[in-house]
Amino acid sequence: MVQPMGRHLCPCSPWKSTAEQRSTCSPWRAPHRRRWMHPKEQAPGRTLDPWRQESTLVGAAAGQSGAVPGPGPGRGHRLAEGRWRELAPMPPVLGRSAASQAGPGGLHFPWRSAAGAAQARCWARRERAAVAMRRRSAVQRKVPCLFVTEVKKEPSAKRERQPFKVLATETISGKALAADIHNAIPTEKVDGTCCYVTTYKGQPYLWARLDRRPSKQGEKKFRQFLHSLKDCKEFEWNIEEDFKPVPDTWIPAKDLEFSNGNPLPDENGHMPGWVPVEKNSKQYCWHSSVINYEAEIALVLKRHADPGLLEISPVPLSELLEQTLELIGTNINANPYGLGSKKHPVHLLVPHGAFEIKNPPTLKQSDILSWFESCSEGKVEGIVWHCHDGCLIKLHRHHLDLPWPLAETYLNSQPVVISFNRSKYECDFEPKSLFHHFSNLDGQRFDRLKDIKFDA
Repeated sequence: MVQPMGRHLCPCSPWKSTAEQRSTCSPWRAPHRRRWMHPKEQAPGRTLDPWRQESTLVGAAAGQSGAVPGPGPGRGHRLAEGRWRELAPMPPVLGRSAASQAGPGGLHFPWRSAAGAAQARCWARRERAAVAMRRRSAVQRKVPCLFVTEVKKEPSAKRERQPFKVLATETISGKALAADIHNAIPTEKVDGTCCYVTTYKGQPYLWARLDRRPSKQGEKKFRQFLHSLKDCKEFEWNIEEDFKPVPDTWIPAKDLEFSNGNPLPDENGHMPGWVPVEKNSKQYCWHSSVINYEAEIALVLKRHADPGLLEISPVPLSELLEQTLELIGTNINANPYGLGSKKHPVHLLVPHGAFEIKNPPTLKQSDILSWFESCSEGKVEGIVWHCHDGCLIKLHRHHLDLPWPLAETYLNSQPVVISFNRSKYECDFEPKSLFHHFSNLDGQRFDRLKDIKFDA
């Protein structure tokens, strides 16, 4: 039996809208959920709508045994083992007539020619790029550095009371090369605190980052082992005795290794994980300020459709499921982007990988250093490369012994528009909430992100 297949193209495909692409059919794509119906099951005389989950045939003659109906408007059909199959229209190969590209019954087979094969490869590249885009939100553990690093016994500018600093050498790390770093997508590293959206209590929930750390006794044992110049991977932890307790709702990060059902610490002795952010939480009050569980939405900062413009808008939590985001704002990491004020704090969620770098430097330390120091787009905390295999590679300004934060950053100097149609939501937002304030600014544009102010 011929099995139904569906293709999923990236949004840049010019011949179809995103909604239409989700249900088009092509034999080299992943299986689609379209239901195939025998001719006897289908109502004669009805046309076939390729964008809905229904199958009917064109013309009453289609129900005859062995009859092959002519192609409907913009689509073709064929008979295979007593079942009808619909093929969506293929985009034409440039420079060739439609007849030369069509198979029996008007079907298009773009792989039949060299030009068609090139087009198929182009679609495959777009598919891989789309997969890479979907993987941009996979920050579940410590991200390795682009370069091999070395430790210098000098006070750290990144962390107070740290008597050493970690600096990058000029050698690209093996992990980066193995992840095909040269074909990765460079994005801005946003300075905030990591969050995660997944299901809790039967609905999408925002989760705050909470690493389970060793107790004082466990940390002491681990440090003594490291001073013996042994490999940290050989150290055996006692999870129950060597680690601090965590809330019952705590879950480990996805990328952690497990042994006998228990998560294992990473090379630093930490177990990254998450705890759900409850409504009106005091400990995670800034997290809870950007979500509304009644309307199931979150306040998100992202790219606008217009180039060079940012947008703040409510996004359904269901659209953020299994993604990680960065919480930025007034009371996060000393507010490097200058958002809000003490009287009117402003906090926002930024999906990881949301800000792709348009003109990235080459992967040479000298070029990256020059880009950080002299380019306006380089006024960022760092770069995170999103590799096609889902791996993440980063480079922080501190790896190059450069200062952060800066008085002016690339993010807070960009214009931003507020898109918040309050009439779409049935619930009433609390008068002091960010949702109430931003809904009052619907349609307004600010020259810089840090210029957003609420009326007193």
